[in-house]
Amino acid sequence: QVQLVESGGGLVQAGGSLRLSCVASARTFSIYAMGWFRQAPGKERESVALINWSGGNTYYADSVKGRFTISRDNAKNTAYLQMNSLRPEDTAVYYCARDIIAMRSTVATMGIRDFGSWGQGTQVTVSS
Repeated sequence: QVQLVESGGGLVQAGGSLRLSCVASARTFSIYAMGWFRQAPGKERESVALINWSGGNTYYADSVKGRFTISRDNAKNTAYLQMNSLRPEDTAVYYCARDIIAMRSTVATMGIRDFGSWGQGTQVTVSS
């Protein structure tokens, strides 16, 4: 069972930036798509950004398109989420997760049910 550990959350003013990291324990990290999700108080968990196993295919929620960038470094077993121009509505607990199927090439149609391993989450708070 892979372990995922997120870091990089914190408190930032609106317009600021944060970079989240997700380190995976498994050496098979490089063959699985990864995703970043978030859950705000009283709301359902939602997909933020997804990346396929090679890094060549990505998906972004409309609410973060143009502001957030997902990337991965397979040599370091790490996925990243660069968040720029942060808004108060970005406040949430952010989770990274790993695909249940290896070598998935296209991520645009993936949903939460396609991810089977989750990190514990990191809090992001954006003040106005």
